[in-house]
Amino acid sequence: MEYANIFIKAVFIENMIFAYFLGMCSYLAISKSVTNAVGLGCAVIFVLGVSVPVCYLLENHVLKAGALTWLSADFANVDLSFLSFIMFIAVIAAIVQLVEMVIEKFAPALYGALGIFLPLIAVNCAILGGALFMQEREYSTLGQATVFGLGSGVGWFLAIIAIAAIREKIRYSNVPAPLRGLGITFIITGLMGIAFMSFMGIAL
Repeated sequence: MEYANIFIKAVFIENMIFAYFLGMCSYLAISKSVTNAVGLGCAVIFVLGVSVPVCYLLENHVLKAGALTWLSADFANVDLSFLSFIMFIAVIAAIVQLVEMVIEKFAPALYGALGIFLPLIAVNCAILGGALFMQEREYSTLGQATVFGLGSGVGWFLAIIAIAAIREKIRYSNVPAPLRGLGITFIITGLMGIAFMSFMGIAL
């Protein structure tokens, strides 16, 4: 039940796009096509699902004050938490590089369609945000951190799929000329953000 609460909260109540507006650059650029949105969304789920638990282990067994006591009692006073940012970014970059190589090998068409935005997952604020939220909330187990990472990824996936589907349909709508393109997309995103605020009433 605890894991379900964390997952539902990450997907709906604290959605990376609609609650915090993190990862907006990729969200806006790739959401012109549902096919490309699915590919990028799956990549983000994988990266968040792997990087958040890896960062959790790094935080609790290497970086925190006293985390290195498993090496020796002499390291009880060592505090490497000031390295959190750079270490988290290094972990994310390594995982994104792995994802990029796999997609290039097995889905070259998707790799070409995603273009520069695939390697830019490494600097996607939603990914780093997931790691930093994990650190801030001080999850007590690796399982909680993993579920939070997967939930955040699924929430981002749902957001980009939803806006991509709407953008494909809206091409046939009579949108006023000044609002076509990003204008109407920003308006729809804001309305969807307001809609997702209704999930805050869920009692978990």
